[in-house]
Amino acid sequence: MKIVVLLKMVPDVVEELELGPDGRSLDLELLRLIINERDEHALEQALLLKERHGGTVTVVALDAPEIDDVLFTALARGVDRVVKIEGAPETLTTHGAASLLAGGLPDIPDLLPADLLLTGCQAMDDLDAQTGPFLAQRLGLPYVGVISGVEVDLEAQRAFVSKEYPGGMHGDFEVTLPALLGIQAAATAPRYVPVAKVRAAMQSGEVEAISPSAQPEPPLVEVLKMMKLEAAGHAEMLEGSVEEVAGRVAELLGERGLL
Repeated sequence: MKIVVLLKMVPDVVEELELGPDGRSLDLELLRLIINERDEHALEQALLLKERHGGTVTVVALDAPEIDDVLFTALARGVDRVVKIEGAPETLTTHGAASLLAGGLPDIPDLLPADLLLTGCQAMDDLDAQTGPFLAQRLGLPYVGVISGVEVDLEAQRAFVSKEYPGGMHGDFEVTLPALLGIQAAATAPRYVPVAKVRAAMQSGEVEAISPSAQPEPPLVEVLKMMKLEAAGHAEMLEGSVEEVAGRVAELLGERGLL
């Protein structure tokens, strides 16, 4: 079984985010980047499928600060091959990232065709969950997203996936392979890898780098301005009996023309 996992680096929101000089993007000089949480689950799901069915797992990521450390960690976890696509702009929309990946993946030797392409269903710095569908459309693959369970029948070339819906509902789908899946959560939590094993991977492993022939397509949506929230008025805490509070609420609604 041949699996490709697509990883993305995102800002660590534990730290304070600052706007860049253009006022339309984050200041990348001050950001600490980490692997997207759902992409990490996609990687774990790929490793679980490899352990169950055999085969190989290749990780592909767009070049970004700290990406080599993430790719060596992936090797330490059990990935067979890691590749970074160089030359990507510092900021990419989901549309731009999908177009760059669609042009770059075929340029990687012996990568495609693959049985499964896995990625996180969305990232915390876009939240529109469109990279997977855009990429699947360009590669001519079926796509199912928000996946929390994957079973594969290699002989029948079918994947059976469980998709989450709001309200605690889920649906079961059958999809023909090859396919691209957007992972919400792996069957188990992403595995821990000791630092010593990562260091060993850094000494013995290799990060392949390619420069794609294609360039990202221009964004479909343009960001005009970004700003931090500003403190406004403070809440008024209403005290007293039920009748007094109810009367004050009625007064406030009347003052604002809502009654």
